[in-house]
Amino acid sequence: MKKNLRFGEQGQTLLESALSISLLLLLLFGAIAGGMILNTYHTLSYAARLGSRFAIVRGSQCSGLSGGCPAADTDIATYVKNAPFVGIDGSQLTVTTTWSAPPNLTCSAPCNNPGDQVTVNVTYPLSAFQFPLVPALSGTMHSSSTMVISQ
Repeated sequence: MKKNLRFGEQGQTLLESALSISLLLLLLFGAIAGGMILNTYHTLSYAARLGSRFAIVRGSQCSGLSGGCPAADTDIATYVKNAPFVGIDGSQLTVTTTWSAPPNLTCSAPCNNPGDQVTVNVTYPLSAFQFPLVPALSGTMHSSSTMVISQ
């Protein structure tokens, strides 16, 4: 009787398969986690743009708009946090608003006149992502949008 495998090589295929499958699963979960992080960044960018668009039409000279006219920082934060986002929890968003003059110009406080700028910064914690075989993420992700006030 002739054997094709030498003694001790019978478990080699099982070990190689286990290592290969582990590596493929690690790559798969890593790709999924990366995709979810990229989606979160795009959602935060959208949230910042949404807040700055809300603010640019609610400057010092706005009239007849609901939701605060002129808009205050709290109005913008409430609007952004209550927007229907997919994949992130709006209650964990931190929204800050900065009103400023355009470059090389000055403005009188609160700098919410037409032609002034508003910057909306949105921050979200990364600790919400937990995947098997992928190290736990920590830190924050942020995005900002600056626009010129129109009214």
